[in-house]
Amino acid sequence: MTEHRDSVDIAIIGAGPVGMTLALALAGGPHRLRLIDARRRGAWRSDPRALALAHGTRQVLEGLQAWNLNAATAISSIHVSQHAGFGRTLIDASDYGLPALGYVMRYRELAAALDARLEDSVLLDKCSVLGVDSDGQRAELTLARPDETWRIKAQLVVHAEGTPGNDGAVRVCDYRQHAVVAEVKPTAAHDHRAWERFTSDGPIALLPLGPDYSLVFTVPATRARELLDLDEGAFLGALRIPFAHRLDFIACGPRASFPLALRMRRQLTLGRQVWIGNAAQTLHPVSGQGFNLGLRDAWELADTLRGCAGGDAGDAAGLASYGRRRWIDRSGSAAFTDGIVRAFSNDLAPLRHARGLGLLALELLPPLRHFVARRMIWGARAWP
Repeated sequence: MTEHRDSVDIAIIGAGPVGMTLALALAGGPHRLRLIDARRRGAWRSDPRALALAHGTRQVLEGLQAWNLNAATAISSIHVSQHAGFGRTLIDASDYGLPALGYVMRYRELAAALDARLEDSVLLDKCSVLGVDSDGQRAELTLARPDETWRIKAQLVVHAEGTPGNDGAVRVCDYRQHAVVAEVKPTAAHDHRAWERFTSDGPIALLPLGPDYSLVFTVPATRARELLDLDEGAFLGALRIPFAHRLDFIACGPRASFPLALRMRRQLTLGRQVWIGNAAQTLHPVSGQGFNLGLRDAWELADTLRGCAGGDAGDAAGLASYGRRRWIDRSGSAAFTDGIVRAFSNDLAPLRHARGLGLLALELLPPLRHFVARRMIWGARAWP
């Protein structure tokens, strides 16, 4: 085996959208970068997932010249309501002078736009991370590639892939729910309206994607297995019920499911290491906050590193400052999504009535509705 040695200022583990965003935000600055990924470059081309992108995320990507408008489906309005209860509210982009509240884009389209901006020399793909050793002075990564090993010394190691585990450094809340995801074709044009419908099992989101909807159907684990086993007609019938037949569907693509939990790394930094994106936190998909929060992690970390003392990317004071700056947005986003799930995922009559009053208040009190909308668009700080 051939052994390579390298020395950089910042090593970023994970070349997904969050890792690539950080690399692009730091490009042209004083730091030498290395972006490391376990997959071969371009593996994302076969990824069918859809992402909900807030308008604030569009602003970040435009700043990096990585916004693909032709691949994005705009969300002009969001209809929020509950099944078997009164109250609803409508959030509209025109109230904020924006072209859209957000967008829906396939993962592969976003990854392609970011990848096209990367310098070839920055990326080291097909790498397995064998270990990360970190002390107060330096960090060192040991990597394995086909027929070769790499040892990379860095001032700072950024973890931008994976999810927080089940150790004491991570706060975990298992929602005992699964998200069933698919693409469904409506009988009528969606007119760029998204739907968030709350049921006793959990929220259901329909996000416009091209002429169709990207569906996130939240249910208990046993119900998820039942929905996956249904034939297409029966599944669409099950989807019509919580919408009280206000919407109708004529076709459904392949279905998949995954468990839902809140996972929050209590401390974002340790020695000369920092965690961002899904490596720092995973949220419930309600209101589509998770990916946008991760992108804000990357953008604010880049801002911190550009101003680090003496050019040392792993400077302890700078990393501590980054952790403090992210606390409001991270904790606020987690509390926002967690509170919605807990308040709406039940069928208790008093809470059902309270939810209806809350939705009615959002509709009748514009300042309250604007607070919620701005939080979804720009995060806890109405950022950027």
